[in-house]
Amino acid sequence: MSAVVVVGAQWGDEGKGKVIDFLSEQADMVVRHQGGNNAGHTVVVDDKVFKLHLIPSGILYPDTVCVIANGVVVDPATLLDEIAYLRHEGVSTDRLLLSSQAHLVMPYHARLDAVNEDRLGAHKLGTTLRGIGPAYMDKAARVGLRVGDLLHPDYFAARLRSVLEEKNRLFARAYDVPGFEFDEMYERYLAYGEALRPFLANTSVEINRAIGAGDRVLFEGAQGTHLDIDHGTFPFVTSSHPVAGGACIGAGVGPTKITQVYGVVKAYTSRVGDGPFPTELTGPQGDHIRERGSEYGTTTGRPRRVGWLDSAVLRHSARVNGMTGIAVTRLDVLDDLDELRIATGYRYQGAVLEDFPEMLPVLEQVEPLYETLPGWRQSIGQARKLGDLPKAAQAYLARLEDLTGVPIVLVSVGRDRSNTIPLTELF
Repeated sequence: MSAVVVVGAQWGDEGKGKVIDFLSEQADMVVRHQGGNNAGHTVVVDDKVFKLHLIPSGILYPDTVCVIANGVVVDPATLLDEIAYLRHEGVSTDRLLLSSQAHLVMPYHARLDAVNEDRLGAHKLGTTLRGIGPAYMDKAARVGLRVGDLLHPDYFAARLRSVLEEKNRLFARAYDVPGFEFDEMYERYLAYGEALRPFLANTSVEINRAIGAGDRVLFEGAQGTHLDIDHGTFPFVTSSHPVAGGACIGAGVGPTKITQVYGVVKAYTSRVGDGPFPTELTGPQGDHIRERGSEYGTTTGRPRRVGWLDSAVLRHSARVNGMTGIAVTRLDVLDDLDELRIATGYRYQGAVLEDFPEMLPVLEQVEPLYETLPGWRQSIGQARKLGDLPKAAQAYLARLEDLTGVPIVLVSVGRDRSNTIPLTELF
């Protein structure tokens, strides 16, 4: 039995898609367990770029079963578009399974997202406006609609009518914006249900059956640890659990089934949206890293904020995820820098903090404590084993291991599958 969870160890966009794609070659099943189409994975195969938002990147392998599990919130129009896109590119989706218990992202969720962000103004959260947060709110309030509901027309009609009455009152009285008509939405979503019917399954049963049979199962999430609603930089977080424990909840497997947890770490730091970012670079150096790393959102195209590596962020991630290994990505983006900096902790009101602060008011006032290391000033994209890397690059990686207490198991030195250096057996 081998069940591996891959998590983002920063604020998302760490390159999980590439790591998952690399591991998927050995996986029998890849499971997406949380989030929605507010996130995405970019995978490069033979110089061809695939941008995926809901379907696990394991779909690019012909024998891998791919699962969208209970914990994901699904915009059916987006999912069907993604299925059509993959088929157009010659990729089969016959191995895709979709949980009938996954909640639906509805048009009123996106509208609520937009009006709430507009209302917050300068204090907005920086959401992608895809309706993911409001969909999770409805799930928690027990008024959400689920994919399987679409196959039961009378049941779906009663629930949709009740929800629309409430949402339309809210739009009219609180926001003075138009609501939605029942008939058009009802017919459109029943059609979505029929189109998705071939993919529906009790995915918890299928995943546990695969693990029990000794299959290699890989769990992937969206976003990163510091966007987790419980363990992230609240309130600048997502609405679900990108941490390793979220895989158990979102996929319907027990924690005793998990054998490894790999945290994906970009060789620097980035984040999309608003919120604190102690090591952020806002000048020419940050612009250089952003352009060299093509740091623009897969889903939104928004420029990402970038900064130096922060080991306090990573120690926090190692602790809450129980990380057994680190996969370092984008190391090649740093190729032409004279020197590199790593934050080893913070100074706050005269005290030195080694741990990531729990509270936003503290985090907003900390001063990073930096350690400077030499750059390597040469291209590393052709490296295929650790010893091929310049001594300065190896020293940078060794210091990362020292500061986190977690061994590095994989290093990525470019965008393509071939630019990947595994340091141990990963499955």
